[in-house]
Amino acid sequence: MSLSVPFSISVADLVSPRSLGGMKVLVAMSGGVDSSVAAAELKAKGHDVVGVTMRLWGGESDTGCCSVSDVDDARRVAQQLGIDHLVFNFSDDFDTHVVEPYVDAHVHGLTPNPCIECNRHLKFDRLSERARQLGFDAVATGHHARLESDDSGKLRVHRGADVAKDQSYVVYMIDESELDYTLFPVGHMTKAEVRERAIELGLRTATKPDSQDVCFISKTGGRETFLGKRIPFRPAQVVTQDGHVAGSVQAIELVTIGQRRGIGIPGGQPKQYVVDVDTESARIVIGDEADLYCESQFVDRVTWAYSSDIERLSSTPDVLVQSSAHGTPHPAVIRLASDGTIEVKWVERQRRIAPGQSVVFYDVTNSYVLGGGIACAHSRS
Repeated sequence: MSLSVPFSISVADLVSPRSLGGMKVLVAMSGGVDSSVAAAELKAKGHDVVGVTMRLWGGESDTGCCSVSDVDDARRVAQQLGIDHLVFNFSDDFDTHVVEPYVDAHVHGLTPNPCIECNRHLKFDRLSERARQLGFDAVATGHHARLESDDSGKLRVHRGADVAKDQSYVVYMIDESELDYTLFPVGHMTKAEVRERAIELGLRTATKPDSQDVCFISKTGGRETFLGKRIPFRPAQVVTQDGHVAGSVQAIELVTIGQRRGIGIPGGQPKQYVVDVDTESARIVIGDEADLYCESQFVDRVTWAYSSDIERLSSTPDVLVQSSAHGTPHPAVIRLASDGTIEVKWVERQRRIAPGQSVVFYDVTNSYVLGGGIACAHSRS
């Protein structure tokens, strides 16, 4: 099949896609069941659907969503649905915005989330930009999140219908410039319903397992092998909070806050956890589990769904805060700190968040995303 669309921005870009019938939608198809059904649902509703698979990682891959077989699955599903399928090569962007920062983060003792950075820079930036250039009215993905209006009529990223598969956390960076251009066709479905729909349609991805791993980290080599080919590992001392040397590790770059195993201390002792990683002094500080808990957490690189949310939260700052993809959200009060970061003050002390991880703010009803950012290295005990 061939694609024939004008390489220009259409008039439809100036109108909310939800007010149009028969939209021209570009669907990001990863080769998984969710994006396959997303494309099918949009076509069933009468939209002009084109599938696209982003070629991102050109190196060794036996996990994630960047393998040759995934591209082939996406292409074959498009054939089954009778829609055009494209492949966009964004490998340079992926290296620049995902792989290189991932490596650099480990050098500086951070724990990055490359899948979130891929969403930020590729799916909801680079792909959206290309879609607009090609005259599409919207970009759709297979994320389990919903786009609905709040009480004031503003479009928001709401949690997906399937609590166990909710992915609102990993798309927190979508702001007002992209909300009206984005569609999540399977967000109102449970995972079981998605698979049932795929089986009904006879899609080849119907029983395909979910991708759980970082696409550029192979199962055979793992993170240690990947990083070891790109940076020199540095040994580090493992010390208690009073400075006593308890052991050592060969690679400080592989250690993260909260880690308990593989931190170079003898067995048969009370459980010890990493409470600080100091790459400058090559020291890893350990402590009891209680030492992981803190009163507040600082967050930088914050993005908001709407800029007006900052003003509203300055007067009513109560939020729920989530620090992992399927973690429990906890109540907190947030405020703008003097250095421009956001201070999250927990209502009840919480475990330290590993610097580099995403911290996402939800409204007090725990329904929709307000914004989010990246955990800083400093927190208040």
